[in-house]
Amino acid sequence: MIRAAALLGAAAPGFAVAADAADLAPDGAGLLRATLGLALVLALIFAVGWVMRRLQPARGAAHGPLRVVGTQALGTRERVVLLEIGDQWLVVGVAPGSVRGLATLPRGELPPAPPSVATSFSSLLARARGGTPPSP
Repeated sequence: MIRAAALLGAAAPGFAVAADAADLAPDGAGLLRATLGLALVLALIFAVGWVMRRLQPARGAAHGPLRVVGTQALGTRERVVLLEIGDQWLVVGVAPGSVRGLATLPRGELPPAPPSVATSFSSLLARARGGTPPSP
């Protein structure tokens, strides 16, 4: 055991062994400085994020002639997008690395959305319990 300690001391001359646990514990001033430094860095990160959000132009603002009417996911990375340009609708297929026009339609009104799966499930559950289904 003494031989291992001697080898360790010879291999790493800068290595010091603490005499007791008090030498390893940080003092109060050092801990306070570290905490204040961390708080300052976090506050700086949040301040820069806030400024960047304020300087960015608004997303989805209707400043141009193009408007997204709706989207439908077909897979994990593929989707169909319905775009409105003037008095026409464009149906576009979007996949990684490609955008293809699928159809051009006259501008119209979208049909009402079908009831969601959650609403359908809640009405089925209410019927199974013998109660009245909730109104959508």
